[in-house]
Amino acid sequence: MISRRQFTFSTTAVVAAGFSKAQAQSEAKILLGQSAPLTGPAAQLGIQFNSGAKVYFDQVNAGGGIGRRQIELLAIDDGYEPDRCAENTAKLIAQDPVALFGYIGTPTSLAALPLAIKERVPFVAPFTGAMSLREPLSKIAFHLRASYDDETALIVKQLTNLGLKKIAVFYQNDAYGKAGLSGVTKALTAQGMKPVALATVERNSVDVSAAVKTLVAAGPDAIVQVSAYKSCAAFIRAARAATFGGTFYNVSFVGTQALSDELGKDGAGVVVSQVVPSPTSLTTALGREFTDAVKTYGKGATANYSSLEGYLAARMISEGLRNAAGKISRDALVSGIEAIGNQSYDGFAVSLSPTDHVASHFVQLTMLSGDGRVRI
Repeated sequence: MISRRQFTFSTTAVVAAGFSKAQAQSEAKILLGQSAPLTGPAAQLGIQFNSGAKVYFDQVNAGGGIGRRQIELLAIDDGYEPDRCAENTAKLIAQDPVALFGYIGTPTSLAALPLAIKERVPFVAPFTGAMSLREPLSKIAFHLRASYDDETALIVKQLTNLGLKKIAVFYQNDAYGKAGLSGVTKALTAQGMKPVALATVERNSVDVSAAVKTLVAAGPDAIVQVSAYKSCAAFIRAARAATFGGTFYNVSFVGTQALSDELGKDGAGVVVSQVVPSPTSLTTALGREFTDAVKTYGKGATANYSSLEGYLAARMISEGLRNAAGKISRDALVSGIEAIGNQSYDGFAVSLSPTDHVASHFVQLTMLSGDGRVRI
């Protein structure tokens, strides 16, 4: 796990300098802005995604940048709170960035997107699979990852294929949790089923006692979890202590490495759906490329699913910047990302066009081993 002390951003200097707009607009830089949790119960999601993105951007910059301009990513801590995220977004937009990039979470992204739309700032690769950010299509919003509907459909398919019919849902009481719940409910409804029980946890809380009592009493075969890693880990431990013997399934936003670190040996058997391939597999071109890039440009980063998503998101926006005709601008970036078309990022298929702003629908299931490893 990357600690807050180990993780440093160029943001620190910018904040201390009062967000020097003249400096941010320097022709030597391509400025991207990010609001993300860097502290609090969801911090590892922001830290890991950002570290992976910076690995790719540093790689690009080491090769001369884009059009001889360096990419600069300014990140501000929002603690995974929508109000703070909205304030951060206003500050970042005031710096005249080419795009807002890699926002972490559904409630925070929902707070930021209207501001981005109003100011016509591209909103690229948020770390969320909520359909509410994808439909209807927004001209300035682009998504790398599959949706929560895609993830939960695969989870429910797996459970029902195993003959597990009694499925409960533990979800965060906000837009993220409700998006995941909606996906599970849709998938179950398609098979003439419904959740046997529901229970919630508040955002940035680990008070799961009431949820455990409700769900364990329902006797489910499996519990689908739609929350952040600390609350999911707390729930798993408490549910097992309450003699629940079923299985736990999580969507990707939980943060696989962060959840594994929180649970340790208690993570054995916990399933997590993924929206990017294995970050450490040396049998794939992407795994080898990413592992090598982290070693060369990582500066303390680790290869995990969240950092690989940041790396691929950075690759996507960088390609859009390269495709931008003439002087790089917001409108040119939008056209540049739409021009990516159908491609393979070392085996990870992406598809983007003027009518499709969701690059990937890739989903696979993995299982924590309890010793820090992730099995596919």
